[in-house]
Amino acid sequence: MRTIEPRRRSANLSMRLFRNLRYNTNLKPPSPVCRSSSNMSILTKQEILDRVKSGNIAFYPGLDKFQLQMHAVDLRLGFTFLIPKAWKMTPKGRQALSIDPLKDHGPEYFDVIELEQGQCFELLPQEYVLVSTFETIKVPDDLMAVLYPRSSVNRKGLSVDLTGIIDSGYEGPLTLPIRNNTQSQVIQLHPGERFCQLVFEELAHKIEPKKSRWHQKDVVEKGKKEKGVEMKLVFSGDLKKLKSNFSAL
Repeated sequence: MRTIEPRRRSANLSMRLFRNLRYNTNLKPPSPVCRSSSNMSILTKQEILDRVKSGNIAFYPGLDKFQLQMHAVDLRLGFTFLIPKAWKMTPKGRQALSIDPLKDHGPEYFDVIELEQGQCFELLPQEYVLVSTFETIKVPDDLMAVLYPRSSVNRKGLSVDLTGIIDSGYEGPLTLPIRNNTQSQVIQLHPGERFCQLVFEELAHKIEPKKSRWHQKDVVEKGKKEKGVEMKLVFSGDLKKLKSNFSAL
């Protein structure tokens, strides 16, 4: 049984996290692609430091010396944990919560826990929760980042389920799923511990900001509309129309 107690959090911050979760299309599963070494390269520790000092790459709060690796940056676990709800009470009685891809899923779909300094979160066996990173990040338009779990996290029996690509131009915190894969072991999560890492890669060409910052307000509404159209065609089974009306070429 958890011994922690949730506390009130600002409405603006709560909605920012949920908006980040809903429109976090900057995170995409990486696919193996043959790349020319002359077009793309992975940033080293010194190159990352140089860009941070110039403000090209940004972390808030700033990085500490423990986070910098030879060619990666470790991210720390934040204080916010989102626990998916399984059911809710309605006029019809107790009903299971189902995820509808055409709808936004806000606070009513999660129990939000904000830990205090010195508290920990006990993740139960097979439990799945969403966590925030302690840092907010800014990725410039000529870079992308790839997110990986730290090996020490895997050895605990944890998995960071949504690793992948962070688009160029992304700004904000990251909201990531974590699962306890053990059958009987309770795993303690401590805000501030390093649990995943970013590897930065240079792009052959800069990306236009509006094509990369899908979490920002200026393009969120467009993203919602396009997602709705896509899923309606998927549900109807009309993939031929989807492909013909939304060709990438």
